[in-house]
Amino acid sequence: MNTPRKSANLSLDAALVAEARALDINLSRAAEAGIGRAIAQERARRWRAENAPALESANAWVEAHGLPLDRYRQF
Repeated sequence: MNTPRKSANLSLDAALVAEARALDINLSRAAEAGIGRAIAQERARRWRAENAPALESANAWVEAHGLPLDRYRQF
């Protein structure tokens, strides 16, 4: 990774830090990976919330009318 780095102060569970160090886990990289997953999860949650009306509308239409190309399905 050649992206710019930013120092941050974190408070972490002491037992987790000790175990991570005992296992030679890079705390900065592990924290960065966890934050990246949290960001992805939150973005996905927000996308679902923002698009819920459209998804509900599309699902209701399919419930009422069926899949548009259903007659061409071979499975």
